[in-house]
Parts: sequence; structure tokens; C-alpha cells
Amino acid sequence: MAKISELDHEFASYAATEAGKLLLEIRAGSHNLSSSNLDLGAYGDIQSHGLLVKLISDQFPNDMILSEEGSEDQNRTSKERVWIIDPLDGTREYCIEGRSDWAVHVALSNNGIPEVGAVALPSFGMTYSTFRPPHTPIASDTIRIIYSRTRSVPVAEFLSEELNGDLFRMGSAGAKSMAVVNGDADIYVHSGGQYEWDSCAPVAVALASGIHASRLDGTPLRYNQKDLHVPDLLICRKELADPVLTLLR
Repeated sequence: MAKISELDHEFASYAATEAGKLLLEIRAGSHNLSSSNLDLGAYGDIQSHGLLVKLISDQFPNDMILSEEGSEDQNRTSKERVWIIDPLDGTREYCIEGRSDWAVHVALSNNGIPEVGAVALPSFGMTYSTFRPPHTPIASDTIRIIYSRTRSVPVAEFLSEELNGDLFRMGSAGAKSMAVVNGDADIYVHSGGQYEWDSCAPVAVALASGIHASRLDGTPLRYNQKDLHVPDLLICRKELADPVLTLLR
């Protein structure tokens, strides 16, 4: 397994933050979007992708990059160090004035393990990362379960009934994951499929913060796989992991 250094963690945080600043500038109208023939979300995605690829390539020229907005190089599966990025997670929310639940994901998969990650929430001026991972806040009295803003997630409704929990909707996998990390939620559950770039950085930050992250059957999440589809995801407070996984089994 390749060696991971403090520079990797610090760089991920820096890159996600810088891409977030760029996206805020674009959203505020400081770029000439009308000349691009693209809508706000597509333009933001492309510009953020370009910035992140340049930053990573300049700093780590021997590493590979897997991006939602980039073309896939199958040689990546033979590499230990692969940066997995989502230049704009929550494109729908980004395009809606006043919404803050969108993010930038920058992660480094080391032999399939999400060791390095950063999730920027630019509207809040916050970047959560493995560089200086936050501590898990004290639990609330009521279990709060967060799930997709735009689709039905029966497993979330099931857990709410079984655990007598409150349900909350939010966009962006990164925003939902960080809600668990910062204590605004206790469980984030997803079924119906995502892709590696949707969860790699959030999972890295969650694990570094002492939060549980796995598939819904409890198996560990692995990245830089041939099949980029990730069928389901559970991110929750550690003390809730066993009760939740027991219910789901």
C-alpha cells in the first residue's frame, strides 16, 4: 500500500476549498456564463473539474484522477493512489438560489481504501477533511435520519419507524454526510445507487471523525473498483451502527 502523508490530507482540504470558492464566484455571476452556452450547473461542474484536475496534476503528477466530469481511464484500477473527485455534488441545489446543500468532494483512494478526503460546503464557508477531522458531537435525545431531497428512500422510512426517529431531507451526499459529522443528524442512509465520487470523500471524512460508514449490510466501502456503482450507503454515529445494521439484516 502506498504511503500517505500529511501533505495529502492538507492538499485535499485546500483543493476542495479552492474549488468551492470558484463555484461561489460563478454562482454570484462574476463569470461570463452567457458566452458559454451552458447552464449554471453544467458550467460550474466543468470549471470546478478543470481547477481540481490542474491542482492535483501539478502537485501529484504520478497519481491518477477519477472525476464525475472526466473521461475514465481503466488503467486506474492498477494504481494504488487514485484521486476521486466530484467537482460539484448537488448540482440541482447549486442552481437554486438560496440553497446551501451542495458540496465539493476531493478524496484519495489508497489501494481501494478511502484514506484521504475533504468535503467543502462553500455556502457555509466550511471544509471538513481528514487533515483536521472534527470530533463527533454529543448525541441528541431524538434520532435524526437524513435522506434524499428528491427521491423516496424506503429504508430511511423503515428506520424512522423502528427507531422512533425524525426524518429530514437534504440535497448533496456530501452535505448529508457532513450533517452526521457535525451533529445535525445521526444517520444518513441511501439506497438506490450512487457512484464512487458521490461517497468517497464523505466516507473518508466520516471515518476519520469516528463516524461509522459502510454498505447497508455492514461490509466496508472500497473504491477505485472496476464497477463504479455503489449500491447503498450507511453513515451514522458509531453507537447506532449495531442497532441499525441489526434492523437492516
